[in-house]
Amino acid sequence: MIIKSAEFIISSTEVEKCPKNNFPEYAFIGRSNVGKSSLINMLTGFNSLAKVSGRPGKTRLINHFLINKEWYLVDLPGYGFAQVAKSEREKWEKFIRKYLTQRENLFCVFVLVDSRHEPQKNDLSFMEWLGENSIPFVIVFTKTDKLGKQAMKEFQDNYAQKMLETWDELPEMFASSADTGAGRDEILDFIQRVNKS
Repeated sequence: MIIKSAEFIISSTEVEKCPKNNFPEYAFIGRSNVGKSSLINMLTGFNSLAKVSGRPGKTRLINHFLINKEWYLVDLPGYGFAQVAKSEREKWEKFIRKYLTQRENLFCVFVLVDSRHEPQKNDLSFMEWLGENSIPFVIVFTKTDKLGKQAMKEFQDNYAQKMLETWDELPEMFASSADTGAGRDEILDFIQRVNKS
């Protein structure tokens, strides 16, 4: 897939204020500081589309970007260790889950996982919740350039083994790097394939 245009549409605090369900949506989510904004910018080729921050918890709204005037890339707030009040975190979680369960045009969720860390409980729990609610998702391992080829293979194998403790079937997995562009073609090809199915 060639990205010809990427346009910011709206930031929403409520699901009801999201755009009409007129295009397929692909939502990106992960623990705070997983490299989500950098990945979005790398995928679209527009370096300032999503705001990159060194401070966890920067994304606090549901951000819709219209790609090629054909599908929405949706940037969701991160979960995990963002330095915000517990009440604020709970509010985010509530409206994120409402979005994920109510958007009829949500085709797939991209769960971003930092490849430098062992499987994290909050990532695994979130994916289990997606499975329980029949929400399709794939996993994108980020920052894979920080690992060597062999170390990355071992990481992916270990992650798959951990998931197979509770899953009968594994979701599709992608290895990516915002710095090198690794995974870009595979992820965009996947989106194109789903759009056509």
